[in-house]
Amino acid sequence: MRQHVLTQRERLLLTGNEAIARGAYEAGVKVATGYPGTPSTEILEALARTEDVYVEWSTNEKVAMDVALGASLGGVRALCTMKHVGLNVAADTFMTASYTGVGGGLVVVSADDPGMHSSQNEQDNRYYAKFAAVPLLEPSDSSEAKEFTRLAFEVSERFDVPVLLRITTRIAHTRGLVELGPRQEPASMGYVRDPRKYVMLPAYAQKRHPVVLSRLSRLQEFAASPEFLRWELRDRAVGVITSGVCYHYVREVLPEASVLKLGMTYPLPLEQIRAFAREVERLFVVEELEPFLEEMLKAEGLAVEGKAFFPRQGELSPDLVREGFVRVGVLLPAESRAMSEVPTTPRPPVLCPGCPHIVPFLALRRLGAVVCGDIGCYTLAALEPLQAMDTCVAMGSSIGMAVGLAKAGSAPGPVVAAIGDSTFIHAGIPALVDAVYKQADITVLILNNGTTAMTGGQPHPGTGLTIRGGQTKALDLVALCRAAGVEHVHVVDPYDIAATFVAIEEAIHHQGVAVVITNRPCVEAPVKIRDNPFIVVPQKCIACQLCMNLGCPSISWSVETYEGRPKVVIDPATCTGCTVCAQICPTDAIQLFPSPRAVPGEKAGQSRG
Repeated sequence: MRQHVLTQRERLLLTGNEAIARGAYEAGVKVATGYPGTPSTEILEALARTEDVYVEWSTNEKVAMDVALGASLGGVRALCTMKHVGLNVAADTFMTASYTGVGGGLVVVSADDPGMHSSQNEQDNRYYAKFAAVPLLEPSDSSEAKEFTRLAFEVSERFDVPVLLRITTRIAHTRGLVELGPRQEPASMGYVRDPRKYVMLPAYAQKRHPVVLSRLSRLQEFAASPEFLRWELRDRAVGVITSGVCYHYVREVLPEASVLKLGMTYPLPLEQIRAFAREVERLFVVEELEPFLEEMLKAEGLAVEGKAFFPRQGELSPDLVREGFVRVGVLLPAESRAMSEVPTTPRPPVLCPGCPHIVPFLALRRLGAVVCGDIGCYTLAALEPLQAMDTCVAMGSSIGMAVGLAKAGSAPGPVVAAIGDSTFIHAGIPALVDAVYKQADITVLILNNGTTAMTGGQPHPGTGLTIRGGQTKALDLVALCRAAGVEHVHVVDPYDIAATFVAIEEAIHHQGVAVVITNRPCVEAPVKIRDNPFIVVPQKCIACQLCMNLGCPSISWSVETYEGRPKVVIDPATCTGCTVCAQICPTDAIQLFPSPRAVPGEKAGQSRG
């Protein structure tokens, strides 16, 4: 085993994501894969800043899982990261990897999102561990996130199984003090050819299932290891079984209660849980989202209480845990707070100033299209004032749903699928092939802004860049669409309003599958793009409010009026100079700011291509 000398400070304040990256690094991970998705994104970004690790953003989570499993079978330690819905995409490989087992340790990180801060559902991926019959680890803070990641590789190799490390948004993004250790790099086990173990023909898979079940029994005993099980016997009147960030909420609300903190939440150390139950008079389970622990414990005949008092949806918090224990009579109602909560003005999410996605959706609304949308910043086009998106379900679902809607023949307008470049590469390509094969009469709008914008500007195969900024082969979207059989492919600059309207209208009138690709870089990622800003000349503004239909955050109402209607004003500090509002202004009231913004290292307008 090769040991690297620790050169950093011994303790650092790290987020849970950074701590997982550190734990993987110290465990000697050699290959790390994933697809960006909040709240998991920063894990690979942190690992990309280290040496000795191959790190990649994969095309999608399924590919990421395949690459990580392949590396594991090659004898090295591998990490695969994703948000909770990403595990749905990777589930095919993940489920069968429980049968094949591993070579080097394989750790899969699922970052769940209780409260749906940035997700389309509130999925509890603890059930995936039970479904796949793999061990599940749940850290409660950054320190444990690092240690559990390191231990997860050991568990994976000891039991020949992928390990699911489940965190939540609160763990991923909360900082805590983490003690650093040196990198321990195990020698590669090398690839061992074993078709009976790795080729899941039915005859071989049938023999692997008993291995999976036997392994679960051994893991159940191991779950009682002191690294994963913490007894805190205090007042015996109330006992609480909990895990993850909920442990801290319980300790804050009931500092005198007895607590059994679980680090491995599947399989459960049932004998120890029964022993704890005998020590307390009343036993509760405090967990976020589904009654995962509660149901398993009730199935074992334990008298536990839980979701009757604690919500099954949304994030828990100390206040919600306190309210639950007040309802059950363990706590008295809390006294009124010394400081009343100050009401805040709602701030709904909007597309950024200068976002290149605005004009295409403005065109779709004007043309009366029925738009099947997808996952990305552009999903905000469903909101006012654009209101130009009708569905959004999952990554890559837009094209397939558009095909189905077109075949149903009941759409009140032309059917369009709107999808971003990263999402198209992730899961839209097979659907495009299917649309051509089915001869569907749809238009596919690929919003190409040259990055994975919604999660912070990560590269993808269409950018020609790796996670570390290295040059690689860029995917040609036009050539790909033509290779799929699309005859009508049109590329347009979305800042050119007239050209964008014409391109989309022509595509809609084309019989069969047509593709329109809008090409403009994201104004925020990976670097901010700012050109000379615009302002409104008050004397020329007639309050027609056409520019307000863009939903640009830089444009707001003015205190001045015209015939009783408010005029508009542009904030030059946030305006990106995209020119779109100036193009639609009928009176030429929107003009360049008199003192053009100086863009370091660029001439005026150079960044706009």
